Amino acid sequence: MSTVVELQSVHKRFGSNHVLRGVSFAVDRGEVVAIIGKSGSGKSTALRCINRLEQIDDGQISVCGHAVHANGLDLRALRRDVGIVFQSYNLFPHLTVLQNIALGPTAVKRMPAAQANALACDVLARVGLSDKAQAYPEQLSGGQQQRVAIARSLAMQPQLMLFDEVTSALDPELTGEVLKVMEQMAAEGMTMILVTHEMGFARRVADQVIFMHQGQVWEQGPPDILDQPATAELRQFVGTGL
Repeated sequence: MSTVVELQSVHKRFGSNHVLRGVSFAVDRGEVVAIIGKSGSGKSTALRCINRLEQIDDGQISVCGHAVHANGLDLRALRRDVGIVFQSYNLFPHLTVLQNIALGPTAVKRMPAAQANALACDVLARVGLSDKAQAYPEQLSGGQQQRVAIARSLAMQPQLMLFDEVTSALDPELTGEVLKVMEQMAAEGMTMILVTHEMGFARRVADQVIFMHQGQVWEQGPPDILDQPATAELRQFVGTGL
């Protein structure tokens, strides 16, 4: 198995706030990694550093062969290889679902319109929304919009997908819709890192669980660390039912 993501002693500060304090972990191709922890533990910041939405202060990050920490990083090349989906869907309201998805392949990859539209139809089918191609975002439920956001990232044919608490704004039924799509992606072999509060999903789908606390990787291992925590902090976190 080849390593797709590697963080080595990563530090990130926002002013006097030392958010990441020597974070190190690796993700192999085809692995699903769930990052869990309390608010403010550094989970989302770590994810954003992987995609260079935040620049680290110290350490090294390698993603799909790109030295993310380097000054000479080709950002466009990195973003072609790494898809990211946020809690907010960030769809263009004036474009149809199909247009939202086809935009990346045509604008970034210079793909012919017909080919991009065919690709958009294909990824829409993968997320179960073929019948919504001509709909506008405001005509969709929150769960459907989030599935379109996932399809939009898949259309870029990335090597790695990042998910930042993508279900936290959704009610339980819509959450189930989105998690089902992510579970299918995992089964198809997509390398995925997700920041999540969905412990059931982490237990069921993740190959590796990373528990972050106070800006550090506090505990790490297979999903059964959630049932047998080695530290008081993880025991307390799991015990709260989060």
